[in-house]
Amino acid sequence: MIHSDLSQCRLNTDRLVIAPFTAADADEVYQAITPTLTRFMNFEPEASPEAFANVWQAWLPLIREGEEVIFIARLHDTKQFVGMGGAHDLHSQTPELGIWVKETQHGNGYGREIVHAIAIWASERYRPQHFIYPVAEQNTPSRRIAESLGGVVAGRRENTKYDCVVYQIPPQR
Repeated sequence: MIHSDLSQCRLNTDRLVIAPFTAADADEVYQAITPTLTRFMNFEPEASPEAFANVWQAWLPLIREGEEVIFIARLHDTKQFVGMGGAHDLHSQTPELGIWVKETQHGNGYGREIVHAIAIWASERYRPQHFIYPVAEQNTPSRRIAESLGGVVAGRRENTKYDCVVYQIPPQR
C-alpha cells in the first residue's frame, strides 16, 4: 500500500495542468461554485468564503496523508481555472472519481480530459479493480464521460437532490 504526500503530484494533458488544490486556489474555486453548477452535485454552494474555507481546509490533510486528492485543472497557456477533479478512497480496490467544470468552460471536453488523466494516474499508482463514478441520472454530459472511458452502470445511490447512477470504470492506460 502506498502512503505518501500527494500535494506535489502533477498531471499534464495536451491542454491542462492538473495539480492538487492549495489555499491559493480557494477564491477562484469558491467563485465558480454556483447554484446552477451544483444542481447535479450532492452539495450546495457555501454561503461565504469563510464557510468554504472550512470545507477546503479539511481536504489538505487528506491530500498530505495520501487518502484522497482534490485536483485543480488549469489551462497550460493562460493558467485559467477550468475545474476540479477528485480521486477519493485511494487505498480501496474501488476508488471514487468526481469532476466538475466551471460553467463558462462547459462543452470543451475538459471534464473527460480531467477524469481520464486522474484515472490513468490512479490506475498506474494504485492498481484498482475499477473506479466508482456516481453521477446524476439526468446529467447526460457527465454520463458520457463515464461511458467514453468504458464505464457501465453498476448500481444506484440514494441522494436527496437527484436520482444517482453509479458507474464502474475500468482502470485506464
